[in-house]
Amino acid sequence: MKKVVIAPDSFKGTMSSVEICDIAKNIFAKHAPACEVVALPIADGGEGSIDCFLSAIGGEKIYATVKGPRFEDVEGYFAVLSDGKTAVVETAVAAGLPFAQSLCSKLDPSTATTYGVGQLIALAATKGCTEIIIGLGGSCTNDGGAGAAAAIGVKFLDKDGAEFIPVGATLSKIASIDTAGVLPQLKNCKITAMCDVDNPLYGPTGAAFVFAAQKGADADMIRALDENLKIYGTRLQELLGKDVASAPGAGAAGGLGAGMLSFFGAQLRRGIDAALDAVRFEERISGADMVITGEGKLDSQSLRGKTVVGISRRAKKLGVPVIVVAGNVEADADPYSEGVSAVFSTNLVAEDFSKIKSRGKEFFTYTLDNIVRLAVASENFKK
Repeated sequence: MKKVVIAPDSFKGTMSSVEICDIAKNIFAKHAPACEVVALPIADGGEGSIDCFLSAIGGEKIYATVKGPRFEDVEGYFAVLSDGKTAVVETAVAAGLPFAQSLCSKLDPSTATTYGVGQLIALAATKGCTEIIIGLGGSCTNDGGAGAAAAIGVKFLDKDGAEFIPVGATLSKIASIDTAGVLPQLKNCKITAMCDVDNPLYGPTGAAFVFAAQKGADADMIRALDENLKIYGTRLQELLGKDVASAPGAGAAGGLGAGMLSFFGAQLRRGIDAALDAVRFEERISGADMVITGEGKLDSQSLRGKTVVGISRRAKKLGVPVIVVAGNVEADADPYSEGVSAVFSTNLVAEDFSKIKSRGKEFFTYTLDNIVRLAVASENFKK
């Protein structure tokens, strides 16, 4: 083997993408020291996306005080990549679910805001970035992106003409919207939102009914949030001419997808495609003998265009074999038609994940070590 590309998603609850790449580099250094190892940790827009981009491309984190999900001051950050023109913003940094859980005894998506997300976007634009990638994963909000819009200069007015910042519980109070004061630097920015769901803004498969429960909403709150999102979607169409409510991904991050379309002129893209384009995936795998990818669980949902399939489809076009290493492989997972050459599970004992999660790194290392040993033996056999 002359060149191998390591491009994993995280194994949620056990290892980050960056950690997996480090393990793989050590194993190849041990068994195939002459092999070039290209590490491309991948994230689909959720927590950890910034670290993946920085590890794969290079750049720096820029820290700033912004508003958290309860309008409190928090230390946020975004990344400026090595080209100096591309910024990466994570919704989870200022409005993430784990973040909210650490701050509040009781989660409440009806009062949570994406204002801090908009602040980070505005800071990236004022720093001179002309391309901004926004990860929509992991939010604790349901404000339709109105908070983020307010942070870039959009004014929301109620029926009495009073300005306010809408949250999930008050979206229905929007009577008029003034976009004249939007930050001018954003007009020169290409904004891409990484989105791995295709849910509309409201309805049975919308932001509230599908995602609000995990953010702390009970049945009554879910119905109220959904109704407010419906009214919000109508207001966007009536006041701005933006018919985005049924757009695939509009319901992502509590409706932040709709806000990205309406106020930021963003393009919603599947997270893996945006990530692979950003790291110049085809260029980086050129001449590779294999690509090793994986995720915590490989199942039928994985085959709907997430990391493993996104990578295998592109590698297949270049004739590069793809090896998948996953924590657990479900019986309904059949990725071979997508270009995957082989699949390996790191699940070495028949026990529940809750019991063996602490051994995830150990099991992954053991499995990959054996895969590399086999690959080296095969190369020697050919000789």
